[in-house]
Amino acid sequence: MSTIEFNFAGRTVIVTGAARGVGHAIAERFATAGADVFIVDLDAEAVAEAADRLGVTGVAADVASTEGIDAIVATAIEKTGRIDVVVSNAGILRDGVVWKLTDEDWDQVLAVHAGGTFKLTRAAVPHMRAQGGGRVINVTSYSGLRGNIGQSNYGAAKAAIIGFTKATAKELAGFGVTVNAISPNAETRMIASIPPAKREQLLDQIPLRRFADPAEMAAAVAFLASDEAAYVTGVVLPVDGGISI
Repeated sequence: MSTIEFNFAGRTVIVTGAARGVGHAIAERFATAGADVFIVDLDAEAVAEAADRLGVTGVAADVASTEGIDAIVATAIEKTGRIDVVVSNAGILRDGVVWKLTDEDWDQVLAVHAGGTFKLTRAAVPHMRAQGGGRVINVTSYSGLRGNIGQSNYGAAKAAIIGFTKATAKELAGFGVTVNAISPNAETRMIASIPPAKREQLLDQIPLRRFADPAEMAAAVAFLASDEAAYVTGVVLPVDGGISI
């Protein structure tokens, strides 16, 4: 399969939740394309290993923390003097039917997904405005589009990201900053842990009959971050094999 190559040399990219899975694949795609990449993850050991593997800068931080986000952005500015692309991918799961969810289950999921997306965008935007442009790319989910049993907290957080993406796309368009999101469906550790019978049920719902390689999610993010996508903003792009049809 041929690969469309984008050139991100001279651009600074921050990717959260990038120690493994989809975030790691996104970071790898940008690094291969010449960007100065900063990867973020709560797991200090995992992010250090991933950064070493990719040849990028790793930062251990909690994206739900304003101080953590500010430190990430400050590190990128100190090292490169600019921020061109931010990808909010970090996330957690605290699944349970609504009558069994605790306040902590709800608050933590919203804080990481919706809160982390908001805080990273807020911190990066002043630098993008000063530069005259930038790319904000958020990761939402099928659960945010359609809902999923046992994930009212996760679905609410991902739906919030969709609303946030559309609102900020309007707010930032005049500054040359585009804001978009992807809704992925990739083979990750979470998918791999699903029992075979349940996995088959999920595959039956996907017209393409497979889960994507994380690199396919990275390709979509690279496009949205590229010069070729300069006229694309406020879009939620399902990269899901048709499950959301």
